[in-house]
Amino acid sequence: MKILVTGGAGFIGSHVVDAYIERGHDVVVVDNLATGSRDNLNPKAAFVEIDIGSDQLGAVFAEHAPEVVNHLAAQIDVRLSVEKPLFDAQTNVLGSINVLQNCVDHGVGKFIFASTGGAIYGDAATLPASEEQTPRPLCHYGVAKYCVENYIRLYGTLHGLRYTILRFPNVYGPRQNPRGEAGVCAILTGLMLEGKTPVLYGHGQPLRDYVYVGDIARANALALDAGDGEVLNLGSGKGASVLDIFNGLKEILAFDQEPRLEPLRPGEVENNYITGDRAAAVLGWRPEVELRDGLARTVAHVRREA
Repeated sequence: MKILVTGGAGFIGSHVVDAYIERGHDVVVVDNLATGSRDNLNPKAAFVEIDIGSDQLGAVFAEHAPEVVNHLAAQIDVRLSVEKPLFDAQTNVLGSINVLQNCVDHGVGKFIFASTGGAIYGDAATLPASEEQTPRPLCHYGVAKYCVENYIRLYGTLHGLRYTILRFPNVYGPRQNPRGEAGVCAILTGLMLEGKTPVLYGHGQPLRDYVYVGDIARANALALDAGDGEVLNLGSGKGASVLDIFNGLKEILAFDQEPRLEPLRPGEVENNYITGDRAAAVLGWRPEVELRDGLARTVAHVRREA
């Protein structure tokens, strides 16, 4: 199967590309390398350096004729989305519409979308949040992702485009940038390896749903053959606090300092973790990597790259 993956040089996208190639698929990666890295690229994948908002994107579709598009390219920084909402919308909304329109124009058979379970529900009335809960995002990033979900449904209705929407939790693991603005597991690892005092926002108490990147990649592979017309949370159904993450890393790294505790920042919710029951029923998917093991793998990767 020929698959085009946007954002395929990024943290999650590169793992999705690897999963597709391991299963024998032919993959072309589209990425502008704003946050992605050539080092993440699978050598068996074709690569085109281009922005998803480019008017030249159609030429890429025409040349490679993908049967499936997996759209992971995005502006993912919640705080940046609050500070620069126009930039966030240009990338996450207008860029996504450009990808969708090219899918229709070039006869793509299926569209898989990386949405957010971490930001779309806001302060959910019930935890773990399920797909039945009405999205009430508290940041521009969450609004943009929900907006694109509705565009996808519209393209499905108007053009018969098959789709699966996957709502990601807090994804962590190897290749996550320890110096980035998102990805607390990698960021804390990087700081602790440098002997610096980490800052835990929300005084370390907010609960999040941490799922290992390999498990997320596996769900994307399963969505090639299942989940048409579905919106699926990829959650563990369990919340872990930022302090839990810190303490787990502290043990692995034998770190001897305590963190500095600060209030939550604008756009961040107090607690958020999501279900995975529908994904289990539809895709046959559940997370397999336990948090302690996943953190150890993350630490090993950051150490190798340091």
